[in-house]
Amino acid sequence: MRGAKNFTAFFLLLMSLLLFLPLVQADTPTIYVIPIEAEVERGLQSFIERGIEEAEDAGAETIIFDIDTPGGFVNAADGIARLIEETELETVAFVNTDALSAGAFLALNSDEIFMHPKGRMGAAQVIDQAGNAAEAKANSAWLASMETAAESADRNPKYALAMADASLNLPELQAGDGKLLTLSASEARQVGYSEGTASSIEELLALKNYEGAELVTVNETFSETLARFLTNPIVVPILLSIAFLGIILELFTPGLGVPGIVGISSLLLFFYGHLVAGLAGYEAIILLIIGFGLLLAEFFVPGGIAGFLGLAAVFGSILLAGGDLQTTSIAILIALIVASAGMVILLKFFGKRLHLFNRIILMDSTNTESGYVSNVNRLELVGQTAVTMTALRPSGTIKLNDERIDAVSEGRFVDPGKSVKIIKVEGSRIVVREIDQEGEE
Repeated sequence: MRGAKNFTAFFLLLMSLLLFLPLVQADTPTIYVIPIEAEVERGLQSFIERGIEEAEDAGAETIIFDIDTPGGFVNAADGIARLIEETELETVAFVNTDALSAGAFLALNSDEIFMHPKGRMGAAQVIDQAGNAAEAKANSAWLASMETAAESADRNPKYALAMADASLNLPELQAGDGKLLTLSASEARQVGYSEGTASSIEELLALKNYEGAELVTVNETFSETLARFLTNPIVVPILLSIAFLGIILELFTPGLGVPGIVGISSLLLFFYGHLVAGLAGYEAIILLIIGFGLLLAEFFVPGGIAGFLGLAAVFGSILLAGGDLQTTSIAILIALIVASAGMVILLKFFGKRLHLFNRIILMDSTNTESGYVSNVNRLELVGQTAVTMTALRPSGTIKLNDERIDAVSEGRFVDPGKSVKIIKVEGSRIVVREIDQEGEE
């Protein structure tokens, strides 16, 4: 009986420990670290979205964005900032070590900012593709975004505006005389743009009292890294140029050769990158397949309508996959210029002929060099003498050994019954010259 009581007591104690264990585990927070490195572009947005979703599904308490970027593209920064704003998890930006341009904007959209001792944040003016300051309309919208990002975390917006507008004068922070504001770690702390300085993620966790937290780092997969490269706005026009030029070069060679394979592969890489990055949907792929189908149909259904619709479908699929209409349109324009230049070079300097056009254009010519003649070339008549049967004005008829022959005088009129000498034969054209009574021409 006593043994049964001891067993019951031990069982109750064990159950109490098992019930208490989840409570102990629940006190250990899970922190997710998502790196924001290299250039800010559309491919990065897909990676950030996946990282935030994983953190939310895992019940994480905080997301730390490990930022080290020179900046990037405004449209991509806007999309990533929206993802940061919409998550209900605490967001912390760790500037390690550069958060410049679009990187500064992303940091400002986080709940808290910590900086590496050598960290820098700012220099966020919008520039165009030529490297010049953007037009007033685009810059005004960007300034409003920077101001809103600062205000959302109760930061003084004048410093955010000074990062993007060189006309704001802050000489005490080395941002006078038309210079953009770039804050160091100490300056960011001074103006309230940083909650602390840390040399590493672990030191940051200590400052946040998260020493025992479970740390999970989200890393890019190979496909995401490749997609980031393939969707880079600088790489896209190069890919499309290779694709268009390869397809045009294929028209110069019979059968499917290296240029065609390279061109089609480049086009497929374009769609692959945008599909993995989440910028393209399957509707773009379907439209591309329809476009190629119509182009193939043009070989069997003459008229040009199928070919025109096919080209329109292919270009439409590229625009649809690109996500940003303006950027993709510029990339297509650059690719068309490069492809056209390549075509002109081939035609002008290499004398190539489009084999595809042989199906719709007659390439053969009936010239003398190829053995074609319209009539017998009577060169044996040259030097013989005939008599004009009609006046040559300058054309008429002459008689040679009872044979009537159409002829033309060398220049002046010749009356009937005059002696003429045949001086030239050019196919069916026989040229004569009058002979005077003394036998001289």
